[in-house]
Amino acid sequence: MYRPAGVTMSPDLAIPHRMKAWVLGDPDQLLLHEKPTPVPARAEVLVRIDAVAICATDLEIIHSGSPASIAGGLPFNKDFTPGHEYMGTVAALGPDVDEFKIGERVNVEIHAGCGQCKRCRQGMYTSCLNYGRPEKGHRANGFTTDGGFAEYAVNHVNTLARVPDGMSDAEATLVVTAGTSMYGLTELGGLVAGESVVVIGPGPIGLLAVAVAKALGASPVILTGTRNRRLAIGKELGADRTININEEDAVAIVKKLTGGIGADYVVECAGTEATIDQAIRMTNRGGKICLAAFPHERVTLDIAQLAMNNIYLYGIRGEGRSATRRAMALMAEKRFDATKIHTHTFPLAELPTALRYARERIDDAIKVVVANRQAAPVAGATW
Repeated sequence: MYRPAGVTMSPDLAIPHRMKAWVLGDPDQLLLHEKPTPVPARAEVLVRIDAVAICATDLEIIHSGSPASIAGGLPFNKDFTPGHEYMGTVAALGPDVDEFKIGERVNVEIHAGCGQCKRCRQGMYTSCLNYGRPEKGHRANGFTTDGGFAEYAVNHVNTLARVPDGMSDAEATLVVTAGTSMYGLTELGGLVAGESVVVIGPGPIGLLAVAVAKALGASPVILTGTRNRRLAIGKELGADRTININEEDAVAIVKKLTGGIGADYVVECAGTEATIDQAIRMTNRGGKICLAAFPHERVTLDIAQLAMNNIYLYGIRGEGRSATRRAMALMAEKRFDATKIHTHTFPLAELPTALRYARERIDDAIKVVVANRQAAPVAGATW
């Protein structure tokens, strides 16, 4: 059984020496294997993963490899476990950890910066200058270090927050998505009460950006996209106006709704050249744009428009500046219902099916959650 030296455990929680985990095989292939259950070091805890949501980035990692491998020109990282939007139960404590107790339900952030570089000391740990170097203390579970498509994971205490008793496992997996939206608004200035906010793209981050902006008092909150069902969910989450860009001129409507001057803030969650151009043209002088999506190809921007109109352009990575804790506080207070984007649930053993639903948007899947309350059989299943 699992009994590492220096680790605090409870006799009521039996932990196996080896755990079941999905790992990368070849590109577009996941294999269900057994791996040693990880051991928490100082300032770390072992989390029994109870649920994990699927993100579009997970699909990209399964196809192309982890970001650290890609950035470093390294070969496809086999035996790596992806999955980063998870929650679970504290199962064991590393040496001298007293911030959490065994048995507590916790939500996780993805990133734990090295804690020593210039960016980490500024609180910008998602932009850690030692990104992808675990030997320097950096961790990004599901990106550069093993993630949540498994029975257990190790997390730094800085990445954990207690889940309120009234919050379900599935809802807790959505905190990272809401936290990413919160981080975008934080980088734009944070104080959005009374300001006009446009969200482009009704994906998970875009929909929860609508919810967070409305919860923070923004007015009006406008959502643009191409799928009417998703735009309808945006209305339920607080959008004052939705615009189907296939049917209406988004830039013209935004300017009309803002007295002809354009929006104060635009959160761009689609990541295409056309939508980024729309963001520039619908932002007022001195306004701010957050790029929350990653374009897959080079885009051509009208830099002159940005410069002449003093428009600020921000890029964000992940869920930084403790935004997940603030987003979870809004969720706990029922300021918005994040579960409106949760459409499907599968057990861990059916992860390949869950990924297919997310990738192909079967039944208009938005957020697919994998529940891990029961152990999955070890098999050679592939995606």
